[in-house]
Amino acid sequence: MAKFTHSSLAAATLSAALIALPQLAFSQGSGDGFLFRKPVGALILRGGFASPTARGDVYSFLENQFTLDKGDFRSASLGADLLVGVASRVDLDFGVGVSGSRTGSEFRHFVGTDNLPIQQTTSLTRVPLTAGARVYLAPKGRSIGQFAWIPNKVVPYVGAGGGMMWYRLHQGGDFIDFQTSDVFNDEFESSGWAPTAHGMVGLDYALTPRLALTGEARYTWAKTQLGTDYTGFDGIDLSEFGMTVGLNVRF
Repeated sequence: MAKFTHSSLAAATLSAALIALPQLAFSQGSGDGFLFRKPVGALILRGGFASPTARGDVYSFLENQFTLDKGDFRSASLGADLLVGVASRVDLDFGVGVSGSRTGSEFRHFVGTDNLPIQQTTSLTRVPLTAGARVYLAPKGRSIGQFAWIPNKVVPYVGAGGGMMWYRLHQGGDFIDFQTSDVFNDEFESSGWAPTAHGMVGLDYALTPRLALTGEARYTWAKTQLGTDYTGFDGIDLSEFGMTVGLNVRF
């Protein structure tokens, strides 16, 4: 039976949104260069990269014992945002994202009795669920008469928000019992929820009255305690810096 995780569910949700975007974009008519009414919100599907800060003693341990470094935790990312306008220059922003790395490694300072590397795989997955607001630094568009709305070509914005982040740190493969020097096969895992907050700056670039490209840089803070498989460490820092480009569909 297939096993579904939070990250696979988020990825499936984003894929469904991608399929629905073209239908949503053209479900309402628009004139030549304008909409017949001012949009009330938008759906954004975005992709890019995420670079965890990888600070703290658990990362130091992983880097010292295994052939890992901070760059190994960088990964591609996907995200979706539902925007709801509450003022002429303010939107509420409800978002979901997923990013995760999976890296093969081996012990830096030890080999097996057969002189072969002692290998394992380390993965780190993050799924933030957030709510916040974005403030536009220029008008999103202008109304012409009573029935037409024309978007501005370039509109910068800033924003902030918070929520909860699901994470999973997992290692599987061969490890060393430092008391007996025996090599054994095992899995170590810590997963759960962490509070998160973020700040962002971005830019909307209009392609048509209904479609725009959205480029964004975002810093996310998150930290929580580790599970019992990683007892003795001072929690895990899940903070990251990310950059994404997305398709923005106004409705």
